[in-house]
Amino acid sequence: MNYEEALEYIHHVSWTGVKPGLSRTFELLDRMGNPQKQLKFVHIAGTNGKGSTAAMTASILEKSGYRTGLYTSPFIHRFNERMQVNGESITDEELAELTEWIRPMAETMEDSPTEFELITALAMEFFRRQVCDIVVLEVGMGGELDSTNVIDTPEMAVITAIGLDHTAELGDTLGKIASAKGGIIKACGDVVIYPQAEEAEIVLKQMAEEKYCHVFQPDFSAITPVSETLSGQTFDYGKYHGLKIPMAGNYQQRNAAVVVTVCERLAAKGWHITEQNIRDGLADTRWRGRFEVLSEKPAVIVDGSHNPHGIRATAESLRKYFPDGGIIFIIGVCADKDVPHMMEQLVPMAKEFVTTQASYYRAMPAGKLAELMRTMTDLPVTPEADVRKACALALEKAGSDGTVCAMGTLYMVGDVTVSLEDLLKQR
Repeated sequence: MNYEEALEYIHHVSWTGVKPGLSRTFELLDRMGNPQKQLKFVHIAGTNGKGSTAAMTASILEKSGYRTGLYTSPFIHRFNERMQVNGESITDEELAELTEWIRPMAETMEDSPTEFELITALAMEFFRRQVCDIVVLEVGMGGELDSTNVIDTPEMAVITAIGLDHTAELGDTLGKIASAKGGIIKACGDVVIYPQAEEAEIVLKQMAEEKYCHVFQPDFSAITPVSETLSGQTFDYGKYHGLKIPMAGNYQQRNAAVVVTVCERLAAKGWHITEQNIRDGLADTRWRGRFEVLSEKPAVIVDGSHNPHGIRATAESLRKYFPDGGIIFIIGVCADKDVPHMMEQLVPMAKEFVTTQASYYRAMPAGKLAELMRTMTDLPVTPEADVRKACALALEKAGSDGTVCAMGTLYMVGDVTVSLEDLLKQR
């Protein structure tokens, strides 16, 4: 099997769909010799901030001298990004060899695994072969029934910000969603919980108490911003003065406070993590597609926000950096997303909109999205299904000193980023 054949096999129609339950993942891993049993984990669930929190945590652990695995989804540019060790993605050759190795075990299962279950099992074996000291494991969706939840009690379970998303699968209230996310909390473990809306926090703390876990939370009131620009932020957090993160977005300071709490607790458990490791790891974090600044003149930002909680956070940052508004938005969404809420947040800052669509089967057609948006605003809305043409149109409208922000779904971020970067180079 070569790389292209491996990807074709992984994405094959026979694995598609979402089927609740962990039985298939457990069975496949058992056939593989249970590689997850030989690994230690920081397990991260939540609605928003999972990826950034995972990236910052992995960066700090790497700076601390640990061979660190990182499992995330979805990818931005290449599939290989989903499983990394010390910042290096799995190679094409390794992925092909692993896929060929796992194939007979998956194909002889009576109840076939889903695509995400197959990928999770592949990642576990990859991290085992790489002899990782610890793996930062991001949940795909939910928590309790997510295929990553086949691990034993992790070194740390982390619950990031919870909001309303995937309500058809997880429930239509914050309490129900918190219950699903909190499924990663396991007996006698340590849990770090992002300060939540009361409805969600009560559920999470009760779940932790019932499993005899120790709960820790960052103190967001101890965050003091020092300087914020589009190229990064400096802030104080409690005893830590002058922490730097190379990411814009107000919410990243709160995510960083969660990560500091995680690392403090890991250090208390015997992991050798110093204050300097924390500083260096935060400063060196790279995480694409989350309020990512591609250019400052014109200002060009790409953000994968796609649910009400995430869009509110992005809108808060946009208001801070661009108080005069006048933003040209490139919007692409999946068919099930809350477009009215998105418009409510963005219209006050917008000059006009360009709609497009991701190369993803659940993407809403650009024309349909434009029609829907026109019922909510009198501002110009131009549909352009081709992502590159949509980006070119937005840049043309922004001129040399305007502002462009592309957002709506992580599945669009890769294509948008490549197109915008290429078009900016040609200017």
